[in-house]
Amino acid sequence: MSITENENLLFDEWRQVRDGFVADGVVDEESYVSSNPKLMFILKEVNDPGGGNWDLRKFIREGARAQTWDNVTRWVEGIRSLPSEVAWINLAEVTKERRCLALKSICAINLKKSPGGHTTINQDLWEIAAQDKEFINKQYALYDPDIIICCGSAANDVFHCVLDFHPTLGWSRTKRGIQFHVYSPGKHLVSYAHPEARVADCLLYYGLLDALKEILF
Repeated sequence: MSITENENLLFDEWRQVRDGFVADGVVDEESYVSSNPKLMFILKEVNDPGGGNWDLRKFIREGARAQTWDNVTRWVEGIRSLPSEVAWINLAEVTKERRCLALKSICAINLKKSPGGHTTINQDLWEIAAQDKEFINKQYALYDPDIIICCGSAANDVFHCVLDFHPTLGWSRTKRGIQFHVYSPGKHLVSYAHPEARVADCLLYYGLLDALKEILF
């Protein structure tokens, strides 16, 4: 079966135990499988006071929202251009069409499949992710990503708590202090900021790209 078929089977079971379930994962399977490197972004939850019951994959295919996904678009474009450097003038303006094009090749996972509000309640995130640990591991096993970017310290901590990495992995740091580890031969995980972090967009972009350039090249 395809990745999408396996996702949907898993989600049919998962939503039986999780109210407001918001599906996520590979945005466009053909684009993801053919991409190099295959990119996975780990986030906490969707911001939806309306109660959820929708599909993040479809939302991203249709252009998503600028507040979170403009910076992810820049990251994707930059990573796919490495080791070349992209000037900020070519990154500053991100259109809906540009988001659709760049983001269709990614995998995006929220650790908490029920929606939250503007500010995550960390206790809820930890409790629900722990309850859904088996489901999260089954979902992760579908993708075989080359680079995982954990977006924010909470997402990073919860991901490493619930995911069954074997053996236990040690962390390294880039020269500028970005944490990463090799979770499988030739495959890297980077603990980084959330794309909506209160930092200038250009600093968020070059901070990540600088780290990956050092790690990969």
